[in-house]
Amino acid sequence: MAGQSLSGILITGASSGIGEALARLYAAPGILLVLTGRDAARLETVAAACRASGATVEARTVPVTDATAMKALVEETAARCRLDLVIANAGVSGSFRTWDDFDAYVRSITGVNIDGVLNTVNPAIPVMVKQGGGQIGIVASIAGLLAMPGAVPYSSTKHFARTYAEELRGRLAPEGIRVSAICPGFVVSRMTARNKFPMPFLMDTEKAARIIRTGLQRNRGRIAFPWQMLALVRLAGLLPYPLLDRLLRRTPRKD
Repeated sequence: MAGQSLSGILITGASSGIGEALARLYAAPGILLVLTGRDAARLETVAAACRASGATVEARTVPVTDATAMKALVEETAARCRLDLVIANAGVSGSFRTWDDFDAYVRSITGVNIDGVLNTVNPAIPVMVKQGGGQIGIVASIAGLLAMPGAVPYSSTKHFARTYAEELRGRLAPEGIRVSAICPGFVVSRMTARNKFPMPFLMDTEKAARIIRTGLQRNRGRIAFPWQMLALVRLAGLLPYPLLDRLLRRTPRKD
């Protein structure tokens, strides 16, 4: 492969939130950052900041829902350098107005949160196998540890993201590929800015990015934070299901 002097890092959903913070954190000389996002102007702002830190940056508004385009992007990156890290971060949430809108709404969420993960991660696997290793981070959520009726289908898509990462971790370890499930709680972002309910232990975006980078460096299988939120969710999961069912029905609805 050409351009082996560069270390390639691909981050989806890099135009804001955790993706933006991770891009800025990883930006350094010798790094090729390949960033995707839906908003071209915001993405270019992030790219410019990363270039100012010495990184080589490719900013693309490639939809993660486009399997062909994502595969091409991964392969183009691998042709330029060793693909050392892929972070499947792009994700969406929201709500629906009426039950007539429900099916289209669910498919729009799963298209990004599930298909987007597959379209990002799956083409990277054969590349990393051929080059003899690499690392993959899949951004799920603490919300993926419980089935939350107020977040249909967000919590179920994040459950998929978490379990897919954990399955791949065991399967890809013999290939020298490290995989981590990243499970944040509430983090300051454009997504959480729409929430009109209390968000316990809301975390600064830059702090979340540092926790994620440290977890990846230490090859943690599940990077879940903050610990207080994780502890609450784990305790809730120990409740008898009838009681848990009643509790979860009271969770606030996403806007």
